[in-house]
Amino acid sequence: MTRAEVVVVGGGFAGLAAVMALRAQGIDDVIVLERAASIGGTWRDNTYPGVACDVPSHLYGFADHPWPHWSGVFARGDEIRAYLERTAATERITPWLCTPMLDARWDAAADRWRVRTGGARPGEIDAAALVLACGRLTEPRIPDIPGLESFPGPMFHTARWDHGVDLDGARVAVVGTGASAVQLVPRLARRSEVTLFQRTPAWIVPRDDRPYSPDEQDRFAADPALLERLRDELYAEGEARYASRSGDADAAAAARAAALAHLHAQVPDPRLRAELTPDYAFGCKRVLLSDEFYPALASGRVRLEASALATVEGRTLVAASGARHEADVLVLATGFHSTRQPYAELVRGETQTLAAHWSAGMTSFASTVVAGFPNLFVLDGPNASLGHNSSVLMMEAQAGYVARTLAGRAGVLRVDPRAEAAYTAEIDEAAASTPWVAGGCRNWYVDERSGRLTLLWPGTVDAFRDRLAKACGDEFLPVTLERGKR
Repeated sequence: MTRAEVVVVGGGFAGLAAVMALRAQGIDDVIVLERAASIGGTWRDNTYPGVACDVPSHLYGFADHPWPHWSGVFARGDEIRAYLERTAATERITPWLCTPMLDARWDAAADRWRVRTGGARPGEIDAAALVLACGRLTEPRIPDIPGLESFPGPMFHTARWDHGVDLDGARVAVVGTGASAVQLVPRLARRSEVTLFQRTPAWIVPRDDRPYSPDEQDRFAADPALLERLRDELYAEGEARYASRSGDADAAAAARAAALAHLHAQVPDPRLRAELTPDYAFGCKRVLLSDEFYPALASGRVRLEASALATVEGRTLVAASGARHEADVLVLATGFHSTRQPYAELVRGETQTLAAHWSAGMTSFASTVVAGFPNLFVLDGPNASLGHNSSVLMMEAQAGYVARTLAGRAGVLRVDPRAEAAYTAEIDEAAASTPWVAGGCRNWYVDERSGRLTLLWPGTVDAFRDRLAKACGDEFLPVTLERGKR
């Protein structure tokens, strides 16, 4: 059996942030488990045509690892993956690759976590603490559509893109109009006949992307202060967006007007415009960025089916409207299992699994620690996502909290259930009047079992940082030292 002070599960942004924060606090005995053959998380898994980030590149990175050579205002997916690999190499972080966590259980007799691994390094790790940095958008959601299995051609999810399929001239059907589809469809339209199934239109605002010139990149490299000022500006712009996303009446009205102006400018056909106009509050669903999606639809290269895919009859795709469409390739841009995290089934605390504890929706204290699961920390989990700014900022804040907590307290850290309940009530109260809960749409931020906002943090990044900074240890029950191994 291998022993370690901390096991970190996941080799994406959250996992790397955790390791760097732990090392900064003098905690070096850390094992990182990564189930895939390389690090990168979502930026390793998503390789569909056009994949890129919706957060400006110079804000979508670690504060201590600025990168002057991003190709443009918004980074491509392959660039972000390379950034993560470069950061890991610079920090000498070497995960156990191809080594999934099969399960983890709290051993009450030893006050330790027993983490069972498979793949390249099967066995068991005895750890004082467990950090789940598994990501929230990792397991593709395949819709339950009658007859889907009867489709005879290539069929795959955007997060499992099959690059071996020849799409030139093919009739390609895309199901979904979320962030992945909005990036993908314009690229597909250049080479394929595309039918797009839209259950619900999205609010889309201008992307305003542009490349950075070699001269700009050289200036960034020569002047770190210039990069820092740019990052500060981008951060402030992101924080300012919170008002429009969270339901501030004036800010939301201005943002809605800008989105409608964007739609009108790019889609001259009034009938198509009507089909692309949302009927729910701005911000209720993820607001998307694109300067290419509307022109692709307006050009006639994409056939919009303004209803959901209802049934599949071989190559014939039947829409909820009754329309029938023929397809050679079926692409599912249908999102992920977000509110029910797959890793939750694998983790057993003092009395139950994490999935059972979260049976009515994810809960925590500080979006990071969970009652009944001693010395367990979850990054990018309950109420730790954002709809207005860079999620990397949240991961870094959580990683700092994890490292400070482990370095500053001895013994077993058991979250006081009252602290978790109070934090959950705080989240619910802050979320109640926001578009995410009351905006008239169905989104992946809200758990369908309870109607609670469980993915998004209903506040600014500044507010989240302040909230974690104020966590002084009162969230934990009095520590037990008689069996403490720390």
